[in-house]
Amino acid sequence: MSKLILLALLLLTAADASFGQSKLKRNDIYLEAGGNSLFGGINYEHQITKEAGLGLRVGIGFYTENAFYLALPIGINYLFPLKNKTSFIDAGLGITWARIDGKIFKAAYNTHGDHFTNFIPSIGYRKHTKNNTMWRVSLTPVANKFTLTPWIGLSVGKRF
Repeated sequence: MSKLILLALLLLTAADASFGQSKLKRNDIYLEAGGNSLFGGINYEHQITKEAGLGLRVGIGFYTENAFYLALPIGINYLFPLKNKTSFIDAGLGITWARIDGKIFKAAYNTHGDHFTNFIPSIGYRKHTKNNTMWRVSLTPVANKFTLTPWIGLSVGKRF
């Protein structure tokens, strides 16, 4: 009897999930040039809300200037729909941690400035296409303990 109840609950859950889906694909994976990934990277983004709105992102990227830096961007964004519902103003705030030579862990004896944190606000335009791709262009100034640098980000990826 308990197996029958479990099967019924699973079927109801599956039916609710299949009929209750909105047209918005809530996950994106994309390549990024500039932006929160600094020079380049790959990111995963998830829309928390069922309609375009609040989203979270995490990724891995790189930065090079006299050395190779591993970049780990995280961020939050909000999509403001425009008239056609496939175009958005994309506003967000990200933090990207970068570490020299791609080393995640710092040796206890190393006190050199081999890592830094960047704060990256963003504002841009995002487009979702009919074939479940997305692209975006953003202004993404990079602020850290050294400087404030004007920056841009270009992204293209797949929605699922």
